Amino acid sequence: MANYRDRRVGQEIMREVNDILRKRVRDPRVQDINITDVHVTGDLQQATIYYSLLSERASDRQKAQEGLEKAKGLIRRELGQRLQIYKTPELFFELDESVAYGNHIDELIRKLHED
Repeated sequence: MANYRDRRVGQEIMREVNDILRKRVRDPRVQDINITDVHVTGDLQQATIYYSLLSERASDRQKAQEGLEKAKGLIRRELGQRLQIYKTPELFFELDESVAYGNHIDELIRKLHED
């Protein structure tokens, strides 16, 4: 029998982190961040949170990463209060490159149709 608990916890973390970023974190560096996916280890000790930005500038990416690292403690504490699990996972934030990659593929296809 397959164990789906890590995926369910990941979905719950994604929903709660989005809510926390919108309502509790007041840092302007994290205002344009969207959480795209969460991968939780099988033992629920670590969670990698993937996020995307509306901006393509490298300086905005750096500022967003710094803002998330600064707010990591608040986010983890809020998750601990909201989730009904024994131990709150350690959080890691990574930029999701799939959105930019998808835009690049769309642009290449558009150029092919123009020629």
